[in-house]
Amino acid sequence: MRIIVVGAGIIGLTTAYYLSREGHSVTVVDSGEGAGQRTSKANGAQLSYSFVSPLADPGILPKLPSWLLDRNSPLSFRLKADVEQWRWLFAFLKVCRASKAQRTTAELLQLGMYSRELIHQLVHEERPSFHFESSGKLLVYQDVKSFAAAQAQMVYQASLGCSQTLLTPRECLEREPALEAIGGTIAGGIFTPTEDAGDCLQLCGELERIMRSGPNPVTFLYRTTVDGLRSEGGRIVGLRTSQGDITADGYVIANGIGAQRLARQVGINPYVYPLKGYSLTYDLEPDSQAPRTSVSDLRNKVVYARLGNRLRVAGMVDIGDTTASIAPHRITSLRQNVRAFLPHLNPAGEPEAWAGLRPARPDGKPIIGATRFRNLWLNVGHGALGFTLAAGSAGLLADQIAGRPARIPASVFGLQGAGGELSSSESRANARRSAA
Repeated sequence: MRIIVVGAGIIGLTTAYYLSREGHSVTVVDSGEGAGQRTSKANGAQLSYSFVSPLADPGILPKLPSWLLDRNSPLSFRLKADVEQWRWLFAFLKVCRASKAQRTTAELLQLGMYSRELIHQLVHEERPSFHFESSGKLLVYQDVKSFAAAQAQMVYQASLGCSQTLLTPRECLEREPALEAIGGTIAGGIFTPTEDAGDCLQLCGELERIMRSGPNPVTFLYRTTVDGLRSEGGRIVGLRTSQGDITADGYVIANGIGAQRLARQVGINPYVYPLKGYSLTYDLEPDSQAPRTSVSDLRNKVVYARLGNRLRVAGMVDIGDTTASIAPHRITSLRQNVRAFLPHLNPAGEPEAWAGLRPARPDGKPIIGATRFRNLWLNVGHGALGFTLAAGSAGLLADQIAGRPARIPASVFGLQGAGGELSSSESRANARRSAA
């Protein structure tokens, strides 16, 4: 089957990779200049298969007032006269329930473990170069109350097969000596040995290289904006693009925040909304005291990942700022967090700053699978977990398209029940625009 995948980020590229392995003739279409140039470019670099608890957790609600009033808090909010924002926020608050958060965590853990299996298989078979390291992940707590709550979550995840170890402050320093300067403030830690790290942008480039040179080469159309989908008789019959109409037998929408606009044109609302995040990338000196293990500073919601002789630092969630521009005060705040957490980092010069838009759904679960159109599939809404869940999501979708039993039932991450259908009047109006 000829399949067009819309999107050349890590989700679109892994989708194309697994579909091409199935023997499909795949074309990847993206408006950018190359692979992984937007949200995949400089993300947190952690493959956190076990750290998948959704943002929509009741524990976040008491913190919201103080966070929303502090421009330097981990989460900031800009209220806009935007129907999409309000719809997303109401849906987010609706799912902030303990039972829902636990169920979502269990489902995302299944997908995370499957993704880990596929990533390790890909690394073994294809040997991509992207600073891949299986060094585990250390969660560092500097607040006794938060540490106690984390232990309860650890017990729950252990019941789901997640292997984690509770560490004393001294054991945290033995695991990661770069934290010695803040040793007196550490309440405890949780170490997860199954976690990995890598450079997502480099993996995107490697996947493109692999797919171009394989026995079933994939075609890449860059600098090609998809303006809409043409539907007819329950099928998608083509894409309207900046380079003219293009057609295939099947279509996959996997283009991050752009998926919302495309899907709505044909009567589907995946509830994808951009949440801005930031990162810093430091070049390191031989004597830099940088972590070797991936580390998460839970007080400030900042993650640290080693990429060879670089250190990636990422954090922040901005709701309501839908541009990829860099807010200077957010970068200043992130740098202050680094100086406080790693005072003896001693990097080689100033870090490279970056901002990206995470395609988030209210409940934290991506949509992976079929739509009411017989030849249209979605792989969207992974939020901050796109790098982590990409391989597993693509594997599940390939199974569904092939008609095979998938590792996880299609209903778990399917569009049905995810609030993804527009009203009949919206659907008819968008269908007329799509057909035009």
